[in-house]
Amino acid sequence: MEIDTTPLNPNELERFLGKPAALFSKEDIIRFVVQNGIELINFRYMGEDGKLKTLNFVISGKDHLDTILSDGERVDGSQLFSCIEAGSSDLYVVPRYRTAFVNPFSEVPTLEILCSFYTNEGKPLPNDPSYVLRKAHELFRKETGAEFLALAELEYYVIADPDPLYPVCDQRGYHESRPFTQFEDFRIEALRLVAQAGGKVKYGHAEVGCFTQDNTLYEQHEIEFLPVPIEEAIDQLVIAKWIVRMLGEAYGVQVSYAPKITVGKAGSGLHFHMMAVKDGVNLMVGENGLSDFAKKMIVGLLECSDALTAFGNTIPTSYLRLVPHQEAPTNVCWGDRNRSVVVRVPLGWIGNGDMIRDANPAAPPADVKRMGKQTIELRTPDGSADVYNIAAGLVVASLHGIRMPDALERAADLYVDGNIFDPKNAGKLNSLKQLPASCVESADILEEKRSIFESDGIFPAALIDSTIEQLRTFQDKGLSERFYAKENEIRAIVEEFIHIK
Repeated sequence: MEIDTTPLNPNELERFLGKPAALFSKEDIIRFVVQNGIELINFRYMGEDGKLKTLNFVISGKDHLDTILSDGERVDGSQLFSCIEAGSSDLYVVPRYRTAFVNPFSEVPTLEILCSFYTNEGKPLPNDPSYVLRKAHELFRKETGAEFLALAELEYYVIADPDPLYPVCDQRGYHESRPFTQFEDFRIEALRLVAQAGGKVKYGHAEVGCFTQDNTLYEQHEIEFLPVPIEEAIDQLVIAKWIVRMLGEAYGVQVSYAPKITVGKAGSGLHFHMMAVKDGVNLMVGENGLSDFAKKMIVGLLECSDALTAFGNTIPTSYLRLVPHQEAPTNVCWGDRNRSVVVRVPLGWIGNGDMIRDANPAAPPADVKRMGKQTIELRTPDGSADVYNIAAGLVVASLHGIRMPDALERAADLYVDGNIFDPKNAGKLNSLKQLPASCVESADILEEKRSIFESDGIFPAALIDSTIEQLRTFQDKGLSERFYAKENEIRAIVEEFIHIK
């Protein structure tokens, strides 16, 4: 595994240690801490509620540091997981060295590390979200011989005072540039910090959503990542969400990942792109475009898409986003380049000729053969997602499709050519299943399809139970109809869920 040790690699630990993060050892971390004057270690981990938790250590010596990194520490598991009783609640949190990064906000030199949970017997905690994802990926590798790669599109709103000189153009923010977008510098700083923390960033840009309301600016932006093994994809997503929020605090503005800020304006999704790679070959690509392997994965995702909302759309305002004509899916189908389907097949640089030579006639022929970039994209999840659980769900659903004997026939039935709402697709539209319209409906469907997720021992029954129970507490069935045209009620529920996972 090669490592870029040039200044082009923004990851400070990789440059210093001369190795990729996946190969970091305890000794590497100790060497970095000692030679860079690190004074604090923060353990970060995610409990059942999907929110990041913190345990702080002031380093008191090399032996103390060695102990922290070798043994982890005890925590009260009953405060983090509903399946753990107070009478026997101790858990271990143990650091994953590859996730280490320097805290860019702390005045005291501080190293951050994500952790996994272990039981009193030293075994992985079955309900640990990161362990559920790890098991799913291990099963995928075993059955297909391929690595499951993923990337996320992290959308968020910056909420601040508006610039009176250059007011935003309502719902016309897509890829806008300064001075007609106010927080481009904020986004660029976030990109830099996420990359320094080990995130494999693809790009950032302003998004569609921008408007002013009650003399407050709401401006939407997006950070998209590069495809990496799915456990790494989720770890870097957790870190990125934390960094963007912390940067917002430093700027004195609010950052929200909420799926809906107000009715009639663009919501924020958390779209996931996926590919399977075997021996350096992207299995999404076939001889004539999209491969049969990819179509089988798509069918699995579609068959499970309604139940996946239990992990990817976890609050009532999630279902104010999943409405027709808002570039968010409502009908269970797939298509090419279509943003109103559940699974979209984006452009993948297949059969496009040598575009770079056409744009640059003096350029010599390319002499590097790169792996195909084709992905498939699930468009349902949003910023309320339990990110490790939804990622594990993607892997399980994909395997479900690969195992289905009639997957290719189902793929043909569920394909939509062009805009789903085009009159030519009226017959097809009427035949398609609908996504859930509330947390309660999502819970009911997860209950119905739980065997798919519990099979092979991937999702523990207790985790499914707690997910269903939490979703049902919202009692939000028929919410959209109850709140229709009731601006004050809508604003109140949006404010209730403005800061989520």
